[in-house]
Amino acid sequence: MASRFKPISPFCGILVAAFAVALILGAMLAVALRAEAGRGIGPAEWAAIKFTVLQASLSAIASVILAIPVARALARRRFPGRRILIALLGAPFILPAIVAVFGLLEVFGRTGWVNSGLSLLGLPPLHIYGLHGVVVAHVFFNMPLATRLILQGWQQVPGERFRMAAQLGIDGMAMVRLIEIPMLVKVVPGTLAVVFAICMTSFAVALILGGGPRATTVELAIYQAFRFDFDLGRAAMLSAIQMALTIAAAGFALGLVRGDSFGTGLGRSLQRWDGAKPVSRILDGTWVALAAFFLLLPISAIMASGLPALTEMPHEVWRSAVVSIAVAVASAILLLGMALPMSLAIAAGRSGFLELAGLMGLAVSPLVIGTGLFIMIVQFANPLRLALPVTALVNALTVLPFALRILVPETREIIQGQGRLAMSLDMDGPAFLRLVHLPRIRAQIGFAAGLSMALSIGDLGVIALFADSETATLPLTMYRLMGAYRMESAAGAALLLLALSFGLFWIMDRGGRWHAEA
Repeated sequence: MASRFKPISPFCGILVAAFAVALILGAMLAVALRAEAGRGIGPAEWAAIKFTVLQASLSAIASVILAIPVARALARRRFPGRRILIALLGAPFILPAIVAVFGLLEVFGRTGWVNSGLSLLGLPPLHIYGLHGVVVAHVFFNMPLATRLILQGWQQVPGERFRMAAQLGIDGMAMVRLIEIPMLVKVVPGTLAVVFAICMTSFAVALILGGGPRATTVELAIYQAFRFDFDLGRAAMLSAIQMALTIAAAGFALGLVRGDSFGTGLGRSLQRWDGAKPVSRILDGTWVALAAFFLLLPISAIMASGLPALTEMPHEVWRSAVVSIAVAVASAILLLGMALPMSLAIAAGRSGFLELAGLMGLAVSPLVIGTGLFIMIVQFANPLRLALPVTALVNALTVLPFALRILVPETREIIQGQGRLAMSLDMDGPAFLRLVHLPRIRAQIGFAAGLSMALSIGDLGVIALFADSETATLPLTMYRLMGAYRMESAAGAALLLLALSFGLFWIMDRGGRWHAEA
């Protein structure tokens, strides 16, 4: 009976979800069929698997260990700029990976700031390439994410517990033992697993900082087998291994994310009375300052190196910037074309298959999807001519799970709150979308589109499989400049990519919220 009061048919959403599932499963099937029967895993493949698991494990452990004291300091301190710092913790998520790696090289590379200072002191230089470089880069990306997740755990503890602890004089290690450790036991395992799953599919970081065959991930091995050797059988086998590792890591992450709560309270704002001693204040301030310094230093290095080079960048940088913007716009359009009907169908009560279809973009590596699509396309067309559309499509599939998480809650509230009234006024279908749904969900649409454009414009993955010199995006052009040791031009390209990524995100997010209350 409830379905009679739904002003939107779920048919379009189901059709879009079926298309997304068919595309991903078709790419996976193409990879599986291409794999050579009886071909075993050789020493090189085992080395890539071991390095992938090792770097993901070390990156997750280091990110979470460093995130705990930072999150604790943010949870119990109030200071000017706190909200800005918490917002800054979300910046690495949309920061292009190759830009962040370039910033780290400017700081820790052979001729970077740190090694220049060490040489003045007569000390041996630091080496950023290899396992430790990959881990440092992953910590830069994922420590802020881990901090946000653990900070949410502290904020979920009812304020009454801290009030009672203050009344009973509980502080120091007693506070840690009775309140904080039980919270961390529930939050940290899931955070570790999520960061581990993200690091498993890292591509740009390993491509630049891997440092040779001994530091090759499975994702990078797929690229090498495909791009340099054109060994589709080996690429297919590695893709199957990557799929198994990614799905296992994602399933492990979901299994460790515990849903039990920390108890109920009266909803009062969280106020902390512990940690009032000067030593605690100094420690918390130190952790917050180090985290801010760690996040801002590479970005500052990019700005310092890139500004002088902006006026003398080669023509291919500007051309690839236009290509990247076009791909980002196409990716955002494709994303909204999939996410909007799927979110409407999920909000109308068809959540099972549709939510599973939306999550497949996270379960399967983009490079695996790209490899499968190449194998499918090469049978009847030149894949190089379809490089940009395929890149935009794969980027849209990758961002689809995040877009659904953004759109579904507000869409469900609109249908539940306005659905009966709209049906009583004989307002359904396009009229409901135009007059009720789209005006009220503009802010979420802008945020989802901005996120899609920011992630797409900085992607260095699928485009690396397909692109030639005419269809190269800005991240790929920047990587080629770095490989040719044209570091000044690469610095200018990094700054331009940074500005485009954050600029497009801000424009779309701000545009969606402009007069959204009207």
